[in-house]
Amino acid sequence: MADLMDKITSLAKRRGFIFQSSEIYGGIQGFWDYGPLGVELKRNIKNEWWKSMVQNRTDVVGVDASIIMNPKVWEASGHVSEFTDPLVECKVCHQRFRADKKAEIKAHEETHDEKVEWTNPRKFNLLMEAFLGVTEPKDKVYLRGEITQGAFVNFENVVSSTRVKVPFGIAQIGKAFRNEITPGNLTYRSREFEQMELEFFVEPKEADKWFKYWKEERLKWYESLGFKKDSLRFRVHEASERAHYAKHAEDIEYNAPFGWSEFEGIHNRGDFDLSNHKLKYMGEEGEFIPWVIETSGGVDRSALFFLIDAYHEEKGRVVLKLHPKLAPYKAAVFPLLANKPDLISKAKKIYDELKMDFNTAWDERGNIGKRYFAQDEAGTPYCVTVDFQTLEDDTVTVRDRDTTKQERIKVSELPAYLNLKLH
Repeated sequence: MADLMDKITSLAKRRGFIFQSSEIYGGIQGFWDYGPLGVELKRNIKNEWWKSMVQNRTDVVGVDASIIMNPKVWEASGHVSEFTDPLVECKVCHQRFRADKKAEIKAHEETHDEKVEWTNPRKFNLLMEAFLGVTEPKDKVYLRGEITQGAFVNFENVVSSTRVKVPFGIAQIGKAFRNEITPGNLTYRSREFEQMELEFFVEPKEADKWFKYWKEERLKWYESLGFKKDSLRFRVHEASERAHYAKHAEDIEYNAPFGWSEFEGIHNRGDFDLSNHKLKYMGEEGEFIPWVIETSGGVDRSALFFLIDAYHEEKGRVVLKLHPKLAPYKAAVFPLLANKPDLISKAKKIYDELKMDFNTAWDERGNIGKRYFAQDEAGTPYCVTVDFQTLEDDTVTVRDRDTTKQERIKVSELPAYLNLKLH
C-alpha cells in the first residue's frame, strides 16, 4: 500500500496536481502548492460542496470570515488553553511525534537499531502565532486554527441581516493553519489546509435528529461523487478523544494506503461556542441558546482521497477515473497529426467552441496514443480527435476514458453529447 502512495505522489507532480511548496529552495514541511490540474480539482470539489450545502438549500447561508481575528476570539473559544496535541520526543534523534499516533511511534522504533527512549507526553498548542504592527512590541495574534469561529462571531450579523430562523446553517470554505507535530502522507496532514464547514443551529431538543440527518447527507454526497461505498465508514469518537467543544463526534474515514483516516467530522458542539461568545437567539417562544451540529470537511484531504480512489492501472496505462464533475478537464481536443494545417485549424475551431462551456484541454504533441494516455492520467473523461474524415463529413471521434471505446459524433452535436455525458 505504501507503493500506491509513491505512485500517487509521482503522478500528482508529473501531471500538475500537487507540488512541494517552494521546492526550488528545498521546500518547507507541511506546505503544498496546487498545480494547473490540482487547482481545478480543488475548485470543482468546493463548487460541488457549495452547490449542495448552500445553493440548493433554503436553510443555509454563506460567509467568508477573515483568517486573522481578535485574539479574544480564540481565548473565548478555548483554543488558547485547549487546542493541543500530546507530544513525545525521541531522546536519541530528537524527532517529535504525537503521543496518540501509536503506529508512527512503533514504525520509528523499528527503523532504529539503537534503543529508543521517549520523553513523557506534554501538551503542544497547535495555534500558529503571528505579529501585527509597525513598531515593537508588536501585537500577538493567531492564524485561525479552524474556520469555525468565523461563523460564530458573525452569528448576530447573519441573523439580523437575513431572514434565517432556527434551524438554519452558516457555511464557509477557507484556509486554516495548525502547528502539526508530524506532517506527512502528502497533503493529508499539513500545516496550511482548506476546510469546508457547516455550522447548523438547532433547538437543543432536536440536536440528535439533525446530527443523524447531517451524517447521512454528508456520506451520500461523497458517494454521489464516486467514492466506493466499502472505502468509507463512520467512526465514533471515544469520550477521551473528543475535542473540548464536542458532546458527540463521529468521523467519516477513508480506507487510505496508510490506514483508515478521517477527512470529515460531524460534531454535536452543544451550546459551547455561542455560550462562550455570550450570544443568544430570540425565537418565537423566547430567547435561548441554539445548539450547533457541525460538518467539517477537509478540502485537501478530500482531493487526495478522490485521487487515490480514482487511481487505476490497467492494460499498460494509468487512469484516474474521477467523477466527471470533479475532473479538471472535461474534454481534450486533438488534431490526429500535428503537421497537417487543415487538421490543426479544424481542431482549434472545435477547441475554441468547446472551452466556452467546458474546461477543455488542447494537445498536439507526440503520437495520438501517448496523448490519450496523458489525458487518462489527468482524469479527462473524453478525448475528441479531428482526423481526415472530419474534413469530409464534419464528424469527430470521441474516446471514453474509462472504456477506451470510440464513437463518431457530428461536430454540431458535440456540446449536447458532452453535456449529457458529464452530468
